[in-house]
Amino acid sequence: MLTPQGLKGKQYRITGNAYPRLGRPPKKSRKVLALIGSILALSLIALGGVQLWDIFSGKLRHSSAQACATQSGKPLAAPTPDASPAAPGGDPHAVPQPAAFKVNVFNATTKAGLAGRTADEFTKRGFAVDKKGNAPAELDKKVPGTAVVIAGPAGAGAATLISSQIAGATVTTDARTDNSVDVVVGDSYNALLDETQAAAALALATKPSPTPSATGSC
Repeated sequence: MLTPQGLKGKQYRITGNAYPRLGRPPKKSRKVLALIGSILALSLIALGGVQLWDIFSGKLRHSSAQACATQSGKPLAAPTPDASPAAPGGDPHAVPQPAAFKVNVFNATTKAGLAGRTADEFTKRGFAVDKKGNAPAELDKKVPGTAVVIAGPAGAGAATLISSQIAGATVTTDARTDNSVDVVVGDSYNALLDETQAAAALALATKPSPTPSATGSC
């Protein structure tokens, strides 16, 4: 008499070529095996998803960094306010005190005495006016807006301070090496902004740009 495993304790006599049929494993065992298999499958899927996310997000961050690195800078970047005059070798984009650089005022219109009146307004606000008079030939009668502010790379911050005094002024750069600034007033110019408006314009011009995210623009 034999009691094979899986026959639930029953004894069978083996005769000839006939063997007893083994029963199915208990239902509880099948459920446990199915649960383990499901957990393993879900774990593999989650692991694969994490790896794919790391790969794609890493490529995206790398591409964004390359794009930011290859962008060209503007001639006059946004300056930062500075309560003290710019020191030699300091940041040219820092906004200096009005007396820390020279201002030249030129009249590109047919309005007589406009350069002198504008120069007097700048002087009252503490700016150091150096030259005043008619605009050079290449700009005379060729400034349709309020004013053009011209400075070299070293006068970026000074140009921003000056342009904040005139509504609608545009800023351009030339090859000069000092921090002097030229103001060429045009046909639409009447007077400087009042000091409150000028302060608000300067604050807006020197407002820091938002920090770019990994997927945002530079």
